[in-house]
Amino acid sequence: MLAPPLQVIDSFLLNYTIGDVLLLGFVLGAVGILPTRSLKMLGAHTVSIGVLLLLIPASMMEPNAGSLLTSAFAYKLVGLVLLALAPILYAVGRQ
Repeated sequence: MLAPPLQVIDSFLLNYTIGDVLLLGFVLGAVGILPTRSLKMLGAHTVSIGVLLLLIPASMMEPNAGSLLTSAFAYKLVGLVLLALAPILYAVGRQ
């Protein structure tokens, strides 16, 4: 008997953390923004993901079996890097 679709998705997502989902969302969003060639929009996207990575509690980002990074501190560090990069992207952008 087939499992309901939500159970299949849930069993797949149990190997990942919210930090992994945010990083995937950042990459997919950046790829979606690139055709517009708007660095201001990319800067706003970067700052939003950076803030989310810093505000989410570290206990929600403890690595699982399929996690991209090795610790919750690494996700927080990526958030800081994104927050440092975002104003530069926004200031350089013309649109």
